[in-house]
Amino acid sequence: MSELKRTQLYNAHLAAGATMVDFGGWEMPIQYPSGIVAEHLYTRKCCGIFDVSHMGRLLIEGPERLKFLQHVLTSNAAALTLNKAQYCIIPNENGGAVDDAYLYQFEEDRYLLVVNASNTDKDLAWFEPIVKNYDCKIRNISGETISIAVQGPESGKILAKLAGVEEVTEPARNNLSILDMEGHKVWVARTGYTGEPIGYEIFLKNEDADWIWNRLMELGAKPAGLGARDTLRMEAMLPLYGDEMGIDEEGNEMPIFGLALARFAVSFDECKGDFIGRKALEKQAAAQTAFREKRGTEADLVELPKRVRPIALKDRGVMRHGMEVFYQGEKVGYVTSATMIPYYKTEGEGAEAKLLEETGKRAIGIAFIRSDIPTNAEVEVDVRGKRLKAVIPLKHVANNVPPYVIPVIAQ
Repeated sequence: MSELKRTQLYNAHLAAGATMVDFGGWEMPIQYPSGIVAEHLYTRKCCGIFDVSHMGRLLIEGPERLKFLQHVLTSNAAALTLNKAQYCIIPNENGGAVDDAYLYQFEEDRYLLVVNASNTDKDLAWFEPIVKNYDCKIRNISGETISIAVQGPESGKILAKLAGVEEVTEPARNNLSILDMEGHKVWVARTGYTGEPIGYEIFLKNEDADWIWNRLMELGAKPAGLGARDTLRMEAMLPLYGDEMGIDEEGNEMPIFGLALARFAVSFDECKGDFIGRKALEKQAAAQTAFREKRGTEADLVELPKRVRPIALKDRGVMRHGMEVFYQGEKVGYVTSATMIPYYKTEGEGAEAKLLEETGKRAIGIAFIRSDIPTNAEVEVDVRGKRLKAVIPLKHVANNVPPYVIPVIAQ
């Protein structure tokens, strides 16, 4: 008997021919017979579905739920209104990340906090001594519900057909709704981890797992595993706890403002008060702004020694996690996530860009490097003892022109 945890969709994955692996104590699909490349491309062109039921789902209830969240999260939970969600980070006093998470308000009297699967127990242990000081409680409902990420240009149309509506949520990201889909209650969020301009995450009761999975596939969605989820999020520069946040390869805590996303995840609004890590984060934020505006100093390097940046290989080869990065002959950091990632070639630019049928592959990823390395700087990556030329681009993709993600090829 396997000691690994399994989601309600385990048998559906086996039926679809999935290759199952251990992922943070869960037996999860890494890929299906079509392979990671095909799953990545289908998500970018049509609609991929990902079982994310292993993620931790915590309900925060009680009179002082908001006060508690304001203290333990970096985001301004007071700005969250009904049917809205926000990305947030669980900070420690040093300005490091205990975890990153998403906060949802589907109902007036409670919040849903979704945390990383492998960190669920750790996060609950972190919250336990703190929540005792507030008139609220945390309830772990991970085992009572399932969650599926429905991502890609066709995702909204597929869910709208199931619900019999024109739009399943308001168009902008982070909007929520609760819908009836063919007699089943579905909580729908305009969120996701693939970088898609159109994508959703849905929550259902356990007993509805097989129905929703099968119906999504009948309407044109295809299952995708952890492999494609990883290449999609890398391409979109979305951080993974343990790689781009947490503890670095040298055993040092990675600062939250090493992430570009921190600008959207951290609030210094007065109504938050003195939340955990605020003083350290204020110093990091000032340093990040200085580097972004190209006026960073040695003092800023002390507060924010390294940042998470995109990296693209110019020479032939493949980057992998842990490979050292050099700038002007000096080691300045390392690759946190990278591989060969597929993409659709395009015709035209900006809003006029169109995806072609022709595809390519590129060696891109994410690096944790010294904060003062300029954008478009040429660097070198030690690939199996050979230093290969690479560049630090502004980004790998543009996702601000729906419905497609447009690749940005580094020069």
